[in-house]
Amino acid sequence: MSTTENKVPIHETLLVGALLAVSAGGLDAYSYLIHGKVFAGLQTGNLILLGIHSFSADGPSISRYIISISAFMLGTILVRLFQQHHPNQHTPRQQLFILSWELFFIILVSIFSSRLADHWSSAVLSMVAAAQLQEFRKLKGDPFTSLMMTGNFRTLAANVADGLFLKDRQAWGKAIDIGVILLSFFIGAALTGILTPYLQDLTILISGGWLVLAMIVLVIYNRVEGKVD
Repeated sequence: MSTTENKVPIHETLLVGALLAVSAGGLDAYSYLIHGKVFAGLQTGNLILLGIHSFSADGPSISRYIISISAFMLGTILVRLFQQHHPNQHTPRQQLFILSWELFFIILVSIFSSRLADHWSSAVLSMVAAAQLQEFRKLKGDPFTSLMMTGNFRTLAANVADGLFLKDRQAWGKAIDIGVILLSFFIGAALTGILTPYLQDLTILISGGWLVLAMIVLVIYNRVEGKVD
Protein backbone atom coordinates (compact mmCIF):
# COMPACT_ATOMS: atom_id res chain seq x y z
CA MET A 1 0.00 0.00 0.00
CA SER A 2 1.86 3.10 1.18
CA THR A 3 5.18 1.26 1.03
CA THR A 4 6.49 -1.52 -1.11
CA GLU A 5 6.05 -5.16 -0.19
CA ASN A 6 9.68 -5.76 0.85
CA LYS A 7 9.81 -2.73 3.16
CA VAL A 8 6.95 -3.67 5.44
CA PRO A 9 6.89 -6.27 8.26
CA ILE A 10 6.12 -9.73 6.98
CA HIS A 11 2.85 -9.90 8.93
CA GLU A 12 1.63 -6.82 7.02
CA THR A 13 2.38 -8.22 3.56
CA LEU A 14 -0.30 -9.10 1.05
CA LEU A 15 0.60 -12.80 1.19
CA VAL A 16 -0.03 -13.09 4.93
CA GLY A 17 -3.10 -10.86 4.73
CA ALA A 18 -4.59 -13.03 2.00
CA LEU A 19 -3.94 -16.24 3.96
CA LEU A 20 -5.64 -14.74 7.01
CA ALA A 21 -8.59 -13.58 4.91
CA VAL A 22 -9.16 -16.93 3.20
CA SER A 23 -9.05 -18.60 6.62
CA ALA A 24 -11.51 -16.08 8.06
CA GLY A 25 -13.94 -16.52 5.17
CA GLY A 26 -13.96 -20.25 5.76
CA LEU A 27 -14.35 -19.76 9.50
CA ASP A 28 -17.49 -17.66 9.14
CA ALA A 29 -18.97 -19.95 6.50
CA TYR A 30 -18.32 -23.00 8.68
CA SER A 31 -19.88 -21.55 11.83
CA TYR A 32 -22.91 -20.39 9.84
CA LEU A 33 -23.46 -23.66 7.98
CA ILE A 34 -22.58 -26.15 10.72
CA HIS A 35 -23.31 -24.36 14.00
CA GLY A 36 -26.73 -22.77 13.95
CA LYS A 37 -26.36 -19.95 11.40
CA VAL A 38 -24.11 -17.91 13.66
CA PHE A 39 -21.07 -16.01 12.39
CA ALA A 40 -17.74 -16.60 14.11
CA GLY A 41 -16.20 -13.26 13.15
CA LEU A 42 -18.91 -11.12 11.59
CA GLN A 43 -20.47 -9.79 14.77
CA THR A 44 -22.37 -7.14 12.81
CA GLY A 45 -24.25 -10.02 11.19
CA ASN A 46 -24.90 -11.60 14.57
CA LEU A 47 -26.18 -8.29 15.92
CA ILE A 48 -28.55 -7.98 12.96
CA LEU A 49 -29.81 -11.54 13.46
CA LEU A 50 -30.19 -10.86 17.19
CA GLY A 51 -32.33 -7.83 16.42
CA ILE A 52 -34.44 -9.69 13.86
CA HIS A 53 -35.21 -12.61 16.17
CA SER A 54 -35.44 -10.78 19.50
CA PHE A 55 -39.16 -10.22 19.17
CA SER A 56 -40.00 -13.13 16.89
CA ALA A 57 -42.12 -15.82 18.51
CA ASP A 58 -41.16 -18.54 16.04
CA GLY A 59 -37.51 -17.63 15.45
CA PRO A 60 -34.37 -19.36 16.74
CA SER A 61 -33.14 -18.81 20.27
CA ILE A 62 -31.36 -15.48 20.51
CA SER A 63 -28.92 -16.91 23.07
CA ARG A 64 -26.73 -18.24 20.23
CA TYR A 65 -26.07 -14.71 19.02
CA ILE A 66 -25.54 -13.28 22.50
CA ILE A 67 -23.06 -16.05 23.33
CA SER A 68 -21.10 -15.53 20.11
CA ILE A 69 -20.90 -11.76 20.59
CA SER A 70 -19.85 -12.20 24.23
CA ALA A 71 -17.22 -14.79 23.29
CA PHE A 72 -15.82 -12.46 20.64
CA MET A 73 -15.48 -9.70 23.23
CA LEU A 74 -13.90 -12.12 25.71
CA GLY A 75 -11.39 -13.25 23.09
CA THR A 76 -10.48 -9.64 22.36
CA ILE A 77 -10.00 -8.92 26.07
CA LEU A 78 -7.76 -11.96 26.56
CA VAL A 79 -5.55 -11.10 23.60
CA ARG A 80 -5.44 -7.46 24.67
CA LEU A 81 -4.26 -8.47 28.15
CA PHE A 82 -1.61 -10.66 26.55
CA GLN A 83 -0.45 -7.74 24.41
CA GLN A 84 -0.29 -5.42 27.40
CA HIS A 85 2.04 -7.86 29.18
CA HIS A 86 4.25 -7.91 26.10
CA PRO A 87 5.01 -4.23 25.40
CA ASN A 88 6.91 -4.94 22.18
CA GLN A 89 3.75 -5.71 20.29
CA HIS A 90 3.59 -7.52 16.96
CA THR A 91 6.85 -9.38 17.42
CA PRO A 92 7.34 -12.60 15.43
CA ARG A 93 6.95 -14.74 18.56
CA GLN A 94 3.71 -12.98 19.50
CA GLN A 95 2.26 -13.37 16.01
CA LEU A 96 3.12 -17.08 16.01
CA PHE A 97 1.61 -17.48 19.47
CA ILE A 98 -1.68 -15.90 18.32
CA LEU A 99 -1.81 -18.10 15.23
CA SER A 100 -1.05 -21.15 17.38
CA TRP A 101 -3.86 -20.11 19.74
CA GLU A 102 -6.25 -19.95 16.77
CA LEU A 103 -5.09 -23.29 15.40
CA PHE A 104 -5.44 -25.03 18.77
CA PHE A 105 -9.09 -24.05 19.12
CA ILE A 106 -9.85 -24.85 15.48
CA ILE A 107 -8.52 -28.38 15.99
CA LEU A 108 -10.45 -28.61 19.25
CA VAL A 109 -13.71 -27.71 17.51
CA SER A 110 -13.04 -30.18 14.69
CA ILE A 111 -12.66 -32.98 17.26
CA PHE A 112 -15.57 -32.13 19.54
CA SER A 113 -17.90 -30.36 17.12
CA SER A 114 -20.43 -33.19 17.02
CA ARG A 115 -20.46 -33.46 20.83
CA LEU A 116 -20.78 -29.78 21.67
CA ALA A 117 -23.91 -27.68 21.42
CA ASP A 118 -23.80 -25.36 18.41
CA HIS A 119 -23.62 -22.19 20.47
CA TRP A 120 -20.52 -23.38 22.33
CA SER A 121 -18.72 -24.38 19.15
CA SER A 122 -19.50 -21.03 17.56
CA ALA A 123 -18.40 -19.28 20.77
CA VAL A 124 -14.97 -20.95 20.62
CA LEU A 125 -14.62 -19.95 16.97
CA SER A 126 -15.63 -16.39 17.83
CA MET A 127 -12.70 -16.26 20.25
CA VAL A 128 -10.47 -17.49 17.43
CA ALA A 129 -11.72 -14.72 15.14
CA ALA A 130 -11.26 -12.10 17.85
CA ALA A 131 -7.63 -13.09 18.36
CA GLN A 132 -6.89 -12.68 14.66
CA LEU A 133 -8.62 -9.32 14.42
CA GLN A 134 -6.85 -7.96 17.48
CA GLU A 135 -3.34 -9.00 16.39
CA PHE A 136 -3.37 -8.49 12.62
CA ARG A 137 -4.76 -5.05 11.83
CA LYS A 138 -2.53 -3.60 9.11
CA LEU A 139 -1.77 -4.32 5.48
CA LYS A 140 1.41 -2.61 4.24
CA GLY A 141 1.11 -0.02 6.98
CA ASP A 142 -2.54 0.82 6.37
CA PRO A 143 -5.52 -0.32 8.49
CA PHE A 144 -7.37 -3.41 7.29
CA THR A 145 -9.33 -6.34 8.65
CA SER A 146 -9.17 -9.93 7.52
CA LEU A 147 -12.57 -10.66 9.09
CA MET A 148 -15.07 -7.96 8.20
CA MET A 149 -15.22 -6.88 4.58
CA THR A 150 -17.44 -3.78 4.76
CA GLY A 151 -14.50 -1.48 5.50
CA ASN A 152 -12.45 -3.20 2.84
CA PHE A 153 -15.16 -2.59 0.24
CA ARG A 154 -15.14 1.09 1.21
CA THR A 155 -11.35 1.21 0.90
CA LEU A 156 -11.52 -0.49 -2.49
CA ALA A 157 -14.12 1.94 -3.82
CA ALA A 158 -12.30 5.00 -2.43
CA ASN A 159 -9.01 3.96 -4.02
CA VAL A 160 -10.66 3.17 -7.35
CA ALA A 161 -12.18 6.65 -7.28
CA ASP A 162 -8.80 8.22 -6.49
CA GLY A 163 -7.18 6.22 -9.26
CA LEU A 164 -9.79 7.17 -11.83
CA PHE A 165 -10.43 10.81 -11.00
CA LEU A 166 -7.21 11.93 -9.31
CA LYS A 167 -4.90 9.79 -11.47
CA ASP A 168 -3.29 8.47 -8.28
CA ARG A 169 -1.10 5.49 -9.19
CA GLN A 170 -0.60 4.46 -5.58
CA ALA A 171 -4.36 4.28 -5.16
CA TRP A 172 -4.54 1.64 -7.89
CA GLY A 173 -1.97 -0.43 -6.01
CA LYS A 174 -3.98 -0.16 -2.82
CA ALA A 175 -7.16 -1.08 -4.71
CA ILE A 176 -5.51 -4.21 -6.09
CA ASP A 177 -4.29 -5.23 -2.62
CA ILE A 178 -7.74 -4.86 -1.08
CA GLY A 179 -9.28 -6.62 -4.06
CA VAL A 180 -7.02 -9.60 -3.36
CA ILE A 181 -8.13 -9.61 0.29
CA LEU A 182 -11.81 -9.54 -0.71
CA LEU A 183 -11.30 -12.31 -3.25
CA SER A 184 -9.41 -14.40 -0.67
CA PHE A 185 -12.24 -14.06 1.84
CA PHE A 186 -14.74 -15.07 -0.85
CA ILE A 187 -12.65 -18.11 -1.84
CA GLY A 188 -12.44 -19.24 1.79
CA ALA A 189 -16.21 -19.04 2.18
CA ALA A 190 -16.86 -20.68 -1.20
CA LEU A 191 -14.51 -23.60 -0.52
CA THR A 192 -16.17 -24.22 2.82
CA GLY A 193 -19.60 -24.13 1.21
CA ILE A 194 -18.51 -26.63 -1.44
CA LEU A 195 -16.72 -29.03 0.92
CA THR A 196 -19.01 -28.96 3.96
CA PRO A 197 -21.45 -31.58 2.57
CA TYR A 198 -18.53 -33.98 2.22
CA LEU A 199 -16.29 -33.17 5.19
CA GLN A 200 -18.94 -31.97 7.66
CA ASP A 201 -17.33 -31.06 11.01
CA LEU A 202 -13.81 -31.54 9.65
CA THR A 203 -14.26 -28.73 7.13
CA ILE A 204 -12.97 -26.27 9.71
CA LEU A 205 -9.51 -27.83 9.36
CA ILE A 206 -9.23 -26.15 5.96
CA SER A 207 -9.29 -22.77 7.70
CA GLY A 208 -6.66 -24.10 10.06
CA GLY A 209 -4.55 -25.15 7.08
CA TRP A 210 -4.40 -21.57 5.79
CA LEU A 211 -3.21 -20.44 9.22
CA VAL A 212 -0.48 -23.11 9.14
CA LEU A 213 0.70 -21.68 5.81
CA ALA A 214 0.75 -18.19 7.34
CA MET A 215 2.84 -19.52 10.22
CA ILE A 216 5.28 -21.17 7.81
CA VAL A 217 5.68 -17.89 5.92
CA LEU A 218 6.33 -15.99 9.15
CA VAL A 219 8.84 -18.55 10.43
CA ILE A 220 10.81 -18.78 7.18
CA TYR A 221 10.97 -15.03 6.68
CA ASN A 222 11.92 -14.22 10.26
CA ARG A 223 14.56 -16.95 10.38
CA VAL A 224 16.12 -15.51 7.24
CA GLU A 225 16.03 -12.10 8.90
CA GLY A 226 17.38 -13.57 12.15
CA LYS A 227 14.38 -12.45 14.20
CA VAL A 228 13.41 -15.84 15.65
CA ASP A 229 15.40 -18.81 16.84
